[in-house]
Amino acid sequence: MLESAKVAYIFPGQGAQKVGMGRDLYDNFDVSRAVFEEADRVLGFPLTRLCFEGPEDELRQTINAQPALVTVSFACLKAAQALGGDKMPAPVFVAGHSLGEYTALAAAGSLDFATAVYLARERGRLMHEAGQVNPGSMLAMIGADEKAVDDICRESGAWLANINCPGQLVISGAKENLAKAESLAVAKKVRAILLQVSGAFHTPLMQPASLGMADIVGRLTFGKPAVPVIANTTAEPLTDAEQIKAELLRQLCNSVQWQRSVEYMVNNGVSTFIEIGPGKVLTGLIKRINKNVNTLNMGDMNEIKAVFGG
Repeated sequence: MLESAKVAYIFPGQGAQKVGMGRDLYDNFDVSRAVFEEADRVLGFPLTRLCFEGPEDELRQTINAQPALVTVSFACLKAAQALGGDKMPAPVFVAGHSLGEYTALAAAGSLDFATAVYLARERGRLMHEAGQVNPGSMLAMIGADEKAVDDICRESGAWLANINCPGQLVISGAKENLAKAESLAVAKKVRAILLQVSGAFHTPLMQPASLGMADIVGRLTFGKPAVPVIANTTAEPLTDAEQIKAELLRQLCNSVQWQRSVEYMVNNGVSTFIEIGPGKVLTGLIKRINKNVNTLNMGDMNEIKAVFGG
């Protein structure tokens, strides 16, 4: 199946982290161990131990979860490439959900892993700090269409932050606006679930983080990606360094267009999506976007071996 398929690699975002993730990769693949060791060296603290041993509340913190997920997802990719060899198909597109866009850029060769994990740590730090300056949170809206959620946002003063799949959207805003949005959702018989995050991500309340990232990104060199990266904010390909820099700043304050990103890839021939990294959140979303595509997971050693018959 893989040899003849048009494949996209997709990488998860914050929320997929769990204590113990990546340990089997570290123990069994030299290339994965090297990724963890490089992360520890770049960041100057034992991120590897935090991934493997927790504590969970510390791993969940935005400043830690973001570099941890980039590290484990990239370690998964390296293990899959090592085990799969020629059987591991090259992607025609790569994409990542929110934070996962950084792993996608590393997978596409636009930046090296050391730069990606450094940026993920700085992004997490800046987003946390922005959440302290402009306190807020996020609310998942289950079972509503985009128009209904747009109406709730307009009436409550919240923003539409993630368009994940039909019937699953996420809004962000200040806590008082989300409280109003939750009441409106109840009235419309929409299920609303408060997410455990430290700020109103993907809204203008993250502007301080965007300004901080602009200074950091402006000092770094990005390369042309070897494969198109589908942008979170436009659901269109990023093909050069300047587009990528602009996207990394824009995605902090604007909606993640995940459903449209998947639809773009399907409309351009992708028949198989490989979710690389912890969890199966993106696989679940894709199955609700298009039931006709194939999905595979490579989030640990057993899943990688299952794909290649190892």
